[in-house]
Amino acid sequence: MNLHDNDPAGAVFRRCALQVNSHHYGGKFRGENLGGDARSHAEAVVQKAIDLGVSVLAITDHNDVSAVAVFRGAADGRNVTVFPGFELSSAEGIHVLCVYPPETDEDQLSRYLDSFGIHRTEPSSDLSDRSLEEILGMVREQGGISVAAHVTNDKGLFRALSGQARIKAWHSENLLAIQIPSSVASLPQEIRQVVLNKNSEYRRIRPAGSQLAIAAINAKDVYKPEHLEDPSASCLIKMSDVSVEGLRQAFMDPDSRVRLVDGGEETESQRGGELLSICWEGGFLDGTSVRLNPNLNVLIGGRGTGKSTIIESVRYALGLEPVGEQALQSHQGIVRQVLRNGTKISVGVRCQRPSQRDYLIERIVPHRPLVRDWQGHVSNLRPEEILPGIEVYGQHEISELTRSPEKLTRLLDRFVVPDRSLSERKNSIRQELAKSRRTTLDVRAELDHVEEALAALPGLEETLERFREAGLEEQLRERSVLVREERVLDLVSERLEPLRQHVNAVRDGLPIDRVFISAAALKDLPGKDILGGLNPILERLGSDIEQAVQRLVEALERADASILELRVRWENRAETVQAAYEKILREIDKAAVEAEEFIGLQRRIEELRPLRERRALLENLEKSHLERRRELLADWQDLQAEEFRRLHRAARTVTKALDRRVQVDVVDSGDREPFYRLIREKIGGRLAETVSSLGASPEFSPSVFVDTCRAGSDAIEASFEIPRGQAQRLADAPVETLMEIEELELPPTATIRLNTATAVQTPVWQALDDLSMGQKATAVLLLLLLESDAPLIVDQPEDDLDNRFITEGIIPKMRGEKQKRQFIFSTHNANIPVLGDAELILGLTASGDATSGNARIATEHMGSIDAGPVRELVEELLEGGKDAFETRRMKYGF
Repeated sequence: MNLHDNDPAGAVFRRCALQVNSHHYGGKFRGENLGGDARSHAEAVVQKAIDLGVSVLAITDHNDVSAVAVFRGAADGRNVTVFPGFELSSAEGIHVLCVYPPETDEDQLSRYLDSFGIHRTEPSSDLSDRSLEEILGMVREQGGISVAAHVTNDKGLFRALSGQARIKAWHSENLLAIQIPSSVASLPQEIRQVVLNKNSEYRRIRPAGSQLAIAAINAKDVYKPEHLEDPSASCLIKMSDVSVEGLRQAFMDPDSRVRLVDGGEETESQRGGELLSICWEGGFLDGTSVRLNPNLNVLIGGRGTGKSTIIESVRYALGLEPVGEQALQSHQGIVRQVLRNGTKISVGVRCQRPSQRDYLIERIVPHRPLVRDWQGHVSNLRPEEILPGIEVYGQHEISELTRSPEKLTRLLDRFVVPDRSLSERKNSIRQELAKSRRTTLDVRAELDHVEEALAALPGLEETLERFREAGLEEQLRERSVLVREERVLDLVSERLEPLRQHVNAVRDGLPIDRVFISAAALKDLPGKDILGGLNPILERLGSDIEQAVQRLVEALERADASILELRVRWENRAETVQAAYEKILREIDKAAVEAEEFIGLQRRIEELRPLRERRALLENLEKSHLERRRELLADWQDLQAEEFRRLHRAARTVTKALDRRVQVDVVDSGDREPFYRLIREKIGGRLAETVSSLGASPEFSPSVFVDTCRAGSDAIEASFEIPRGQAQRLADAPVETLMEIEELELPPTATIRLNTATAVQTPVWQALDDLSMGQKATAVLLLLLLESDAPLIVDQPEDDLDNRFITEGIIPKMRGEKQKRQFIFSTHNANIPVLGDAELILGLTASGDATSGNARIATEHMGSIDAGPVRELVEELLEGGKDAFETRRMKYGF
């Protein structure tokens, strides 16, 4: 499998120690003779750096560059980059770290020292003949970058200068970074206010970050390997390539690119998962491969260069469905016409839970996705199990999302504290309600059948009484009694039948399955010796049950034999009675027909009389089912109310997180479409007024509606102001339909309001329905950016957004959230990669059209904005590039 290890992955955090000193520093300036030689000292420092994960060292000895070569030799061929440089003391006595590109040779460094008035060729404490401001400007012109060293110490900026001199130095445009001993929060109050840009005299017009006036880094004099163990000796700096320009961009955007002692490491465990790489074999992107960054990835390129194809490739490979009809059509068109049959898409992914593991998801058009582990073995996992929660939105798909209240409400799910038991209870009660409906209806159907049969019984009994009055019963008494006796024998068989069924059911469950507690199944469990004791218990139980079943079978067989013997005896008696009956019929020839009718009538009455008992039983059973159903409905309403409260709390969380941007609330039972759909399907007819009336009602309860329907059309008409004809139709609805309405789940709906005022204006809140399409999409995208650790992939979000909302709302949230989740955007708008400080920008070019051409991503166009070719491509391609760069003029030097 191809991990694309040689492809750039954009800007990543690198641990940097920017104040490393030479072997002789300890003896010269600290009175500590380290012993050994310069070579072994440098090798020990480099090895310690590797052990600690420090990958960047700046050699900044006082007024000396002689140690640069030996450190370069020690780091050669190892994963450590060496920045050459030196530390100066300005004419005012302020210490400054001067760092130059890694390729700068020692002769050039010596010439730079000479230009600052440092002419001696050995380490010294001599002052430069240049002021701090001059040094800062000269280092910039020389292609280097400078840092005001240990600003809180005696020879630092805040101690060596005061008054207007210090204010002037602080305002210098070439002062990009200061070195502090720990966190900003731990600085002395006076200095902290200045660094946080809260002191009006020192306030910089163009601060480096949302809080910091100037980038602050951790560094300290390192002249022993163990000094690198001090947390304040280094800090995390994000760069694509380790270069002076990379440092400059980091210092211009410290919010995104610098982590101090208190900032913590960026750990993969913070994320739910991420895409590692994508490659294509066949189709428009044939031969293209990219590694992705765990933070913000931005695809740029002219129209038709394959940006949307990359987005839809990911969606297709993961087997994700678009949320809108238009998005679905667009997705299918790209798969069919641009990717084309036979194209293979391979997506490397990493999941973090329950443990970090990498997978490769492969999909060949038009087949299903296939998941492999990183050793190439086919996995049983599905893509959605590896990257749960990943979201992909194509062009204009977010706008489509705003037209679906149900889908909008589901966006709040990510803010709800997960409760698996709630979902399980809901499913359980939903199933029990459906079961109670079926059993209640079955009982009701049988009861109706019994009632219908019993309706004939009074007439039959009246007719029988007339026969008795005619004296026929007395003549046929014995034959008449025979009918009742025959019914008794039939009832015996009916009573035994349920017992036979139960016995058969128990027999079908034998033998008891004991594979799960076999020695093989338990062999890897620490408690296998204890659990193994279950085997003989179940074995004995199975044996006991088999014996009991056998005894029951034998008992039933004995009973059957005895009943059969008894029936034979009874049939012999019945033959005698029948013979006497036939003799009587011959004697009363004229009444023969009436006699047969009398006996048949009696037989029918005897068959019906037990139904009275059955009716009483069914009535009690129906009552019991209805009582149980009422309990279930109460539980069902409680669970829905609990779910609503959780969603309501989530809405408050979102509103707080998007303070002054978006407000979210939820309406209970707001989505009534399931109800409308059910009454249209099950009741039918013209129900427009009904739907309109119920839709206008701010509150609606399915159970209250059903109770009203059961009360009759007058109650419906009065309660809901529904026309009489429609009210009657609802009142006549089948019982089953009313029960289904009771079981309905009408999901809550989200109400979203967007602040359409600028950041400095009083908020103007407008509901989603009153917003433009771009404003709607802005509100939704702000929700999508929050509270998820799964990747978010969006194709050209600016198509539906206003630039002001992008810069004031979207970008700040994106910059904060990208530290916790992966973003992949395609765009024509410079604000997203530039103001968002994209860790990886991928510039696409294409030749030919989508059906016969080919797209590519040049290696030099894979990187962050600190890479020259990438920055030039951004300027050239992106709409609004000039404005975006002007906004960050200080950052990019224009």
